[in-house]
Amino acid sequence: QVQLVESGGGLVQAGGSLRLSCAVSGSIFSIGPMGWYRQAPGKQRELVAQITRGASTNYADSVKGRFTISRDNAKNMVYLQMNSLEPEDTAVYYCRASYGGHGYWGPGTQVTVSS
Repeated sequence: QVQLVESGGGLVQAGGSLRLSCAVSGSIFSIGPMGWYRQAPGKQRELVAQITRGASTNYADSVKGRFTISRDNAKNMVYLQMNSLEPEDTAVYYCRASYGGHGYWGPGTQVTVSS
């Protein structure tokens, strides 16, 4: 069983920055790819960024150059550094972990970017 808890969301002005954190129960050394997803009102949940156990990353085109995903296996943490935020980034952000053939989700954290 894997449990995830996100934190770091909030209200920020356009152009500002936020750092999201995802605390993972258990050792993430044995967890596969981890990702950050987001869901805006009335829209489907979408992948924002993903990082493998070997620290290879990929990003949605809309956030490339602005967001950075990282993982600290020793601290069982995954992060999403978000810079140059835009109103279009407003959404609930979710952390996801792949383990044992299953996907596990956190409850999400709200990010609101004002114009």
